[in-house]
Amino acid sequence: MSIFDNLTDKVKKAQPTIVLPDGPDPRILDAASRLSGSAIMKVILVGTEEEFAEGAKKGGYDISGCEIIDPAKYAGMGGMIKTMVELRKGKITEAEAAEMLSHGNYFATMLVKMGKADCLLGGATYSTADTVRPALQLVKTKPGAHLVSSTFIMIRESDGEKLAMADCAINIDYQDTLDKEGNVTYTAAQKLAEVAVETAKTAKVFEIDPKVAFLSFSTKGSGKGGTVKLSHDATIEAQKMAPDLPIDGELQFDAAVSPTVAKTKCSDSKVAGQANVFIFPGIEAGNIGYKIAQRLGGFDAYGPILQGLNAPINDLSRGCNADEVYKMAIITAAFA
Repeated sequence: MSIFDNLTDKVKKAQPTIVLPDGPDPRILDAASRLSGSAIMKVILVGTEEEFAEGAKKGGYDISGCEIIDPAKYAGMGGMIKTMVELRKGKITEAEAAEMLSHGNYFATMLVKMGKADCLLGGATYSTADTVRPALQLVKTKPGAHLVSSTFIMIRESDGEKLAMADCAINIDYQDTLDKEGNVTYTAAQKLAEVAVETAKTAKVFEIDPKVAFLSFSTKGSGKGGTVKLSHDATIEAQKMAPDLPIDGELQFDAAVSPTVAKTKCSDSKVAGQANVFIFPGIEAGNIGYKIAQRLGGFDAYGPILQGLNAPINDLSRGCNADEVYKMAIITAAFA
């Protein structure tokens, strides 16, 4: 069985409810019809009955098994508005909350927050910011998490190889967090380390036995400057956070993946030459890296899978196709 067969079976047994906030987009209708028609999970669509009926008829999609909720007619809107104002701690008025909840992204996020849905997949028609912002404001980060990050799971069907790469979509870089007096309360290295530990947890869901490499243009002090110190220090912090997890760095990519190079550059490493979880020091390297693997390495990229939130909420590329929506819905629901 493939990893998606296993994930599908897991989700089908649990029967979580996913909410899709992107309206009657044909890609959403296609995926929703497959998910509900195969009874993989329960599906909530956000929008009007009329627009969904028109879209389903036009495309020949059967969405009779989905629940359609129109924010303008939602019976629980009054309570939802009050809850949202409380969550925002006086930063918005009830009138402002009502306006925000007229938009599918905020309304769907509140469905998750209030327990009507278990997870959310959006972004086919929204930007990443418009998916992540409501999640941060309303669902918030889980206990112990200091930041939200993202992972791409890379799967090559030809040989079954699976990798995890982070962060390729959310955190541009990593800076120390300071208090009002200017004291460091959480270092950049601790943040990158947290991304690594969360990514290893995500990798395990995809049956990857994580071996984590903090990537750099330097291997064990061979280079100086740039983000070398960040990757080096983050390695130490991650080893403290997850002492039982194979973690090493800083490593150049060839040392991380090639046993021959690893034997030359860092023969005593338990990760070098066999890494399968790659932690990039910044979004430039991460975003470029996963796309090189995707386009030149023959890997399918699944993500970004968001990490650190109180509930499974994931973002789609606006260039996604219906099959990617379908598979990302299964991935999202697997974390519910």
